[in-house]
Amino acid sequence: MKYLVLTAFLCFANWSIYAQTKEELQAKKAEKQAEADAALKEVKAIQSQIDALPGWRIGAFGTIGGSLSNFNNWYAQGAPNNASGNFGISFNGYANLIEEKFFWRNALSANLNWLKFDNKDIDTDDSSFNPTTDVFNLSSLYGRNLSKVFALSGLMEYRTTLLDNFNDPGYLDVGIGATWSPIKNLIVVVHPLNYNFVFSSGDTVFESSMGAKIVADYTRQIGAINFKTNLSMFQSYKSADYSNWTWTNSFGYTLWKMIGIGFDFGLRSNKQEALNYALGQYDPLAVPTQTEPTFDNIDNKLQTYYTIGLSYKF
Repeated sequence: MKYLVLTAFLCFANWSIYAQTKEELQAKKAEKQAEADAALKEVKAIQSQIDALPGWRIGAFGTIGGSLSNFNNWYAQGAPNNASGNFGISFNGYANLIEEKFFWRNALSANLNWLKFDNKDIDTDDSSFNPTTDVFNLSSLYGRNLSKVFALSGLMEYRTTLLDNFNDPGYLDVGIGATWSPIKNLIVVVHPLNYNFVFSSGDTVFESSMGAKIVADYTRQIGAINFKTNLSMFQSYKSADYSNWTWTNSFGYTLWKMIGIGFDFGLRSNKQEALNYALGQYDPLAVPTQTEPTFDNIDNKLQTYYTIGLSYKF
């Protein structure tokens, strides 16, 4: 009997010590967590003060994706002996000088992709990597502040391709107007006086004109997420056929250290590019009944692209 009582007493004592120790550890954990939360809040407040200081803000992030494959005697497919691959890279960088009375915002974005398919049983096909996605954009915006949200500004924006037909066409917008910054990280540019220079070789449908330029850009980092969305529009005063717009979006999510996953996609509408391409495909000798493409009958389809792969935060 005494042995049973002693055993029960020891068990109860051990349970009490365990319960007390667990409660003490939980209380200590809660205390440390509260201290950590308070410290994190203070760090964020200090970072906000740093971000508000005049000076340069520089940053960049990008996406890399690719794959390679090789088949030998794989008879189930149409080309049993082939080597294929694709490689893509996107880059988004900025260098912004923010001062009390003025700002100077510079941005560079590029999305490049290469693709190859080599049928080893055919000697006449192309076995090299050929460019598919080819987007390049460089912009510089200078403004003198009238208030915290409005500024008089001047913009220069250049758009072209790098890998294929560099500067053919190329677009250079130069204009003046106003910039509105309603919230942090959002820039809206409205320039009613803007000239759209279009560069091209030979006798083409591309033509420069005066018009209005509208740009909306939102770039932000939230924890492990980086994203940028940019809408660039030109409305020609000469003809709607010379108007165009491009909307690009980039997302990056950091999984480990500086490496993560990224996703880019873009949309564009440009009637001059659509007509120029259609005229390149036009062959009245091969198809006598084919109608010659013009601005009036061209089907200006929406241009799109996307890239997904590994991302690297610079």
